[in-house]
Amino acid sequence: MSELIEHLKQKHWLWNGNVQQQPSDAYSTGYALLDTKLEGGFPKHGVIELQTDSGIGELRLLLPHLLSNHQQRMSVFIQPPGYLCAQMLVEQGFDLNQILLIYPDNPRHALWAAEQCLKSGACANVLLWHQELEVHQARRLQVASEAGQCLQFLFKPSQHGVFSLPVSLSMRLEPHNHGLNITITKRKGGWSHGSFVLDMRSHWPQFAITADESVVIPFPLRKQG
Repeated sequence: MSELIEHLKQKHWLWNGNVQQQPSDAYSTGYALLDTKLEGGFPKHGVIELQTDSGIGELRLLLPHLLSNHQQRMSVFIQPPGYLCAQMLVEQGFDLNQILLIYPDNPRHALWAAEQCLKSGACANVLLWHQELEVHQARRLQVASEAGQCLQFLFKPSQHGVFSLPVSLSMRLEPHNHGLNITITKRKGGWSHGSFVLDMRSHWPQFAITADESVVIPFPLRKQG
């Protein structure tokens, strides 16, 4: 049994849960609650898997981090489901000279582009949208991320009951009226904290859903004579 465990560790398919990640080894996410749940924030390199549907606020979740961590190196978006709005990025404070969009011909080319960007040393963040990823492909991205000291965000559909990939962090995102419902399904060097609601109204008040005001008008009670 000990030989099997050691083999899994060498493959980076198993991590010790008692090795806690220190805040100095993390980037703030820009959300205090999420920083607390991740015990410091996002790791400084590695693959972060985001299991999510498109258009529920998944990209806005990352904007505070990207904005605070893009000045010296580039942020690369590979095969996003739509075209990013340059005006929105400028309004948020991004330098468009530090933003690169890549639309490869096929998923294989997308993975190749992500790996090259990760290990180039010129990028701080690589965001990749990919439907399915095999274990050996995730491992290659993990190694390239460590080599280039770059963070890889992997957007993919939520898949319950599927064997987890060898990534540094995995979170499942679901829509919520006040922001996102987040489930931390895997975290390297620590335990997950289950599900919680991340209130994003302070960052994006225009996208929060508020309850409709009641239109029911109560009738006065008849006095008993």
